[in-house]
Amino acid sequence: MSRVARNPIALPAGVNASIAANQVAIKGPLGTLTQPLNGDVVVKLEGDHLQCIAMDESMKSNAMSGTMRALLANMVQGVSKGFERKLTLVGVGYRAQAAGQTLNLTLGFSHPVSYQMPQGVKVETPSQTEILLKSTNKQQVGQVAAEIRAFRSPEPYKGKGVRYAEEVVKLKETKKK
Repeated sequence: MSRVARNPIALPAGVNASIAANQVAIKGPLGTLTQPLNGDVVVKLEGDHLQCIAMDESMKSNAMSGTMRALLANMVQGVSKGFERKLTLVGVGYRAQAAGQTLNLTLGFSHPVSYQMPQGVKVETPSQTEILLKSTNKQQVGQVAAEIRAFRSPEPYKGKGVRYAEEVVKLKETKKK
């Protein structure tokens, strides 16, 4: 059994899990998330804990049991606390403005960039150079953050662009004559 899968997932108060034939649904105060089950993994609900067990001793079953445990743990954290990702804009004139489910960006192009948020992701702009993404789905928050960063990723000479809040951009030295 995978070392990750050996640890049971504790369900906090207010979080319920239900296991159907081919999917697991986790319901909490922030919403409901579902995950289809893999045929190589069995998920058991024992009291207030979830346990992922490999069907056999193959490497694939072993790996999938750890993966399924990590996915379910992220779902439990998502419906109880939620996930957030913070982006910062670095550059003169770079601005962000949230208008409902649309994020309007000014990133030095000749045109403004408008990004429509997918269902389940909320966007806030505490200041003109900060973007805060919130959701119950960890994968979705990371994907949206990566798509926004891809509009103008940090360049290596001045560091201008859209960065993750904790990202460190290593700057290159300019060419000397």
